Amino acid sequence: MKIVSSFGLPVARMWGFLACILAGPAWGHSGAPPAPLTDPTYLAAPESLTPEQVAQMQARLLDLPQLQRYAAENAALAPAPKGTSRVVLFGDSITEGWGPTGSDRFFPGKPYVNRGISGQTTAQMLLRFRQDVIDLKPAVVVILAGTNDIAGNTGPATQRMIEDNLHSIAELAKVHGIRVVLASVLPVSTYPWRPGSQPAGQVRALNEALRQYARQQGLVYLDYYAAMTNAEGGLDPALAADGVHPTPAGYAIMAPLAEQAIAQALKAH
Repeated sequence: MKIVSSFGLPVARMWGFLACILAGPAWGHSGAPPAPLTDPTYLAAPESLTPEQVAQMQARLLDLPQLQRYAAENAALAPAPKGTSRVVLFGDSITEGWGPTGSDRFFPGKPYVNRGISGQTTAQMLLRFRQDVIDLKPAVVVILAGTNDIAGNTGPATQRMIEDNLHSIAELAKVHGIRVVLASVLPVSTYPWRPGSQPAGQVRALNEALRQYARQQGLVYLDYYAAMTNAEGGLDPALAADGVHPTPAGYAIMAPLAEQAIAQALKAH
């Protein structure tokens, strides 16, 4: 039998959330955040890189925001049917992992559009926001981003840099009459592609800043973190086999939370 707390969370997960809160300062007791992570190939001597590594970086620079990824789908997307409100889910691999637009895995029967791209950071997302969100004329955008910034996928990123990018995205949405659902970053205790990384404290700090910003700006805050974290500030294997990307069980927790947040945003639209 599953025992549920008065907050609607399983008791084991509730204790994990409380343990993270009671752990003290987000990055321990040193008084300062850790140095930002980054892809080591960005710091390596050019002569040490393999041809494959050089080719990968050239491909990334050729289309940094990956505008070509959804260009054809955007051009073919019909206007939202009369009487419906389009919703765009905008993010990285965790958003992409819901499944393609129109698939049985991606909110079947809902006028939702998936515009997630694996590995992306908030800087890349800001550059493609007009093409992949504004031009689709949604009523609501659900933004889930920041973990790849912490992982240093496109270079070192401080929390201030991540916040600035997300603030700019939210401001653009509001200017264009799009209601914003700002999601918490999912729990993560280490990035498999960054051996030795310990980002749990940075994730907690960023989420608290996003929560405060959403409250100040009248945005809907979508708290995946509280419903999914364990005592280490990460994800249990049942929810994310690699500790980062949700399993079907992880998405099963996220889906009703996303639906509730979208309904709240649409109600205020």
